[in-house]
Order: sequence, then structure tokens, then C-alpha cells
Amino acid sequence: MERITDFSEKMKFFVSLFTLQFCYAGFHIVSRLALNMGISEVVYPVYRNIIAVLLLGPFAYFLEKKERPQLTFALLVQFFLLALCGITANQGFYLLGLNNASPTFASAMQNAVPAITFAMAAALRLEHVNISKRFGLAKVLGTIVSIGGASIITLYKGPPLLNQNDAPHGNSSSGETIISAKDVKNWTLGCVFLLGHCLSWASWMVFQAPVVKKYPAKLTLTSYTCFFGLLQFLAIAAFVETDIEHWKIKSTGEFLTILYGGIVNSGIVIFLQTWCIHKGGPVFVAIFQPIQTVLVAIMACLILGDQLYSGGIIGAVLITIGLYVVLWGKSEERRVESQDREESLTKSLLEEGGKTEIPVVPDLP
Repeated sequence: MERITDFSEKMKFFVSLFTLQFCYAGFHIVSRLALNMGISEVVYPVYRNIIAVLLLGPFAYFLEKKERPQLTFALLVQFFLLALCGITANQGFYLLGLNNASPTFASAMQNAVPAITFAMAAALRLEHVNISKRFGLAKVLGTIVSIGGASIITLYKGPPLLNQNDAPHGNSSSGETIISAKDVKNWTLGCVFLLGHCLSWASWMVFQAPVVKKYPAKLTLTSYTCFFGLLQFLAIAAFVETDIEHWKIKSTGEFLTILYGGIVNSGIVIFLQTWCIHKGGPVFVAIFQPIQTVLVAIMACLILGDQLYSGGIIGAVLITIGLYVVLWGKSEERRVESQDREESLTKSLLEEGGKTEIPVVPDLP
């Protein structure tokens, strides 16, 4: 990780971080617009992944020629499974959830991914848990708080915070928004799908770690993942989307939403995230993730006229608190481990120095 010392480099880093979150926020809004236009939950990711493969493939081929390990059947199977978690289930659950819930809470739920990832890694013993240390306790408590916040969003919608006269759920004579049982059911179903999206994303990150060690060419790995994800979505589409009319792009708006998903989220976002992690580290990049939720809430309110509900706000706040507690625990753990290594090395050098025999120089006559 490079240290950022120059002021202009710091400004470039922070501008890149905000741009990254803005791109992510834009994708939530654009995806909802695409669904509102009538684009299928299967057709949209198919076109998006076609653009992703065409965009990433050439860069992966030319830039990683020297560092690409030999491709084996075992690796191809692992790429296929990565695509199943990280592309097919991830994007499929996300779009199903977004179709029933709002972009704001889709973004809020995603803040629980680091905590869910830690819980999965701990269950598989890929992550060490030591609750006797404060950083270990922080990771466990942060995970519980984040998952609790996600549960609140899923199970409790709560009253609306804004009494919008044009709210989609209708109005009473007193001007209060009426929330029907069907709306609540759809909302809960959407949040369950979004929880599935978070679980898929976390599974992908946990499974990806050992695969990257065997196949360090990350751009090529991402290209293969997108390619297998595309094949899997095409297989699903063969049974779900048999009507040719659903595959036709009927307006400029539909074309632009698909282009945004493919170019911005599968191209610019990958580049920006890789650069930001290289400059500031993964923890520092993750700290800025809740900014995305705020941006989505503002954009959804202005562009889509979405309503905010108290249950979602409470859940989002808990998820954000849990996120920061988990990130603090991870950061503190790395600091302590680094300090312990330095102390161990110093002790080892001192012990070796003490055992070194000093030659005795005889007295001169």
C-alpha cells in the first residue's frame, strides 16, 4: 500500500473515492429506471455482462500475458462457481430485490456485506476470532449489529417519514399515506432478495480469496467470471425469457441504462476501486461506502420520488454503525499483528546477537 503524502495526491485520492461512490449510487438509480421501463431482470444482466466481457477481455489478454498461470480444468470449475455466486446469484437477487424494494435500502443492505463476509469466513475458519482481544470483540459485535440492522429493514417497514401526496401507496382523507398489506409483503420479499444478494456477494468474496492465490491475474479472473456468469444467465433466459420481444431494446433510455451498467459498473468502477485500494487500502475504501447510501437516498427522492420509511432508516443506521465497528476491529487487528511481528523480530535479533561469540584478542607483547 502506498502512503499518500502529497496534497495533490490526497485530493486525487478523495475525489476518486467520491466518484467511485457516485458511480455505485448511479447504478442503483439506473437499474431501477431500467426495471421501470420494463427491461427484464434476466435480459438486463445478460446485456450488461456481454458489455463487461467485451470491455475487460482485451485488457486482460494484453496486460496480463506474463502473469497468467496455466489454465486447468479445476480452475475453470472454480471460475464457474465464482460466477454462480458473484455474478448470477448476486446480480439476480439484486434485481429481484430492487424490483420490490427501493434503491436506497438496496444500497443500505450492501453495507452489511463486510460483516456477513466476516461471519462466513469465521464459520469456515478462514478468519481468526479472538473475543478476549478488543478488536476480536469489536468484529463480533459489529457483525451482530449489522445483521440486526439488515433484519430490521427486512422485517419492519415502519411509517413513512415524508407525507408525499403523490406517494404510490395512496392517501387517506387526512393526508396520511396508506400502506397496504400487499405493499408490505412486496417490500419484505424485496428485502429478502436483497439479503440473498448480500449473502451471494459475501460468499463470492470468501471463495475468491483462495482462488486469487492460485490465479493472481485478477483482470483475467474477472473476465472469466463475467463470461461464465453470462453463460449461466443465458441458460436461465432459455427457460424464463422465451419471448423475443423482451430482448428488443425499444428506446434510447433502455439502451443508455444497459450501457451504464456495462461500461460504468463493469469498467470504470473496477478501475477506480482497484486504484483506490492500491493507494489507501481496502479498509479505508470501505469506510466511504455509507456515502453511497446517502447519495442514493437523495437521488431516489429527487429522480424516482421514492418514499423513506422509519424502519429502513433505523436499520441503515445500525448497519452503518456495525460496518464501522467491524472495520475498526480489522484495522486494529492488523496494527496489533504488525506490532507483534516487529517485536518478535527485534527480540529474535537481540537473542541472536547475545549468542554471538566475540573473539578474544590476545594481549600484544
